[in-house]
Amino acid sequence: MKGVYVDVRVPDSPELRADSARLLIPPDAIACGPTAAWLHGLDTTALGPAELVQAHWTRQPSDEVDVLGVRVTSPTATAVELAMRLPRPFALSSVDAFLRSAKADRATLQAACAAYEGRPGYRQAQDILRWADDRAASPGEWLRLRLIDGGFGRPELQVPVRGPTRTYRLDLGFPTRPVDGRRLGLEYDSDQWHSSKKQQLKDETRRTELDALSWHVISVRRTDLWGSYPALELAVGAFLCQEPRLPRRW
Repeated sequence: MKGVYVDVRVPDSPELRADSARLLIPPDAIACGPTAAWLHGLDTTALGPAELVQAHWTRQPSDEVDVLGVRVTSPTATAVELAMRLPRPFALSSVDAFLRSAKADRATLQAACAAYEGRPGYRQAQDILRWADDRAASPGEWLRLRLIDGGFGRPELQVPVRGPTRTYRLDLGFPTRPVDGRRLGLEYDSDQWHSSKKQQLKDETRRTELDALSWHVISVRRTDLWGSYPALELAVGAFLCQEPRLPRRW
C-alpha cells in the first residue's frame, strides 16, 4: 500500500494488508474503492496500472463488513463502486475478479447497481456487469472489451481445443465463427510470463500445434492493448472478414 513500508522479505498476506490499512485509515472510517477490493484479496493488476494501491476511505454510511479488524465496504458494494468509477478495462477486470472469487455474484451485483440509476457511472456499470465473466483467468483478458467495442461480438473465454494427445485452452476465441474451416483464438502474453526466450519458444511451438488443428491464434502483448494504433482490431477484422468499428473507445 502506498505510504506503508515493509521489508521485501515479508510475504504478502491478508493480515499484512489489514495491518497496512490500519496505519492509514482512521478507525471511524470505512475502507472503500480499490483499497476495499485489495483488502478483499484482489491483486493490484486488476485495479489499475499502478503497482501500489492508495488508501481510500469514507465516513458515509455504507454496506460494510469486517476484514481482520478493518471496516471495509462489502464485496458487492465494492464491486459496484469500481464498475462505476474505474476506467472501463479495470472496471471489467475488477468485477471479473470478484465473480471469480465467488465473493459476489452477478444477480446480486445487478440488483445493487439498480439503486444507482441516474447517477454518474451507472451506465458504465450496467455495461461492465453485462460483460463481466468469472471464467476470466487474468486481468489481461479484458482484451475482450476491445473485441466487443470493435463490433466483433462477445468471444468465448477459456476455449478448449482438443488435440490428438492433449487439450489446449485458449484465453479467448470464436469457436462458432469458422472462416474457410479455421477458427480464431487470442491469447494475452504478459511480460511477466512470456518474455524469456524459453517461454517464447514454448509459445511458438504451442501455436504451431494449434495451427495444425485449424486454429489461427493472435498473440496479444501489453503494447497491443495500450498502444494508440488499432492493430488488434485490424488483425481480428482481417481474419473474420469484418470491418472493425473504429475509432477505439480506449
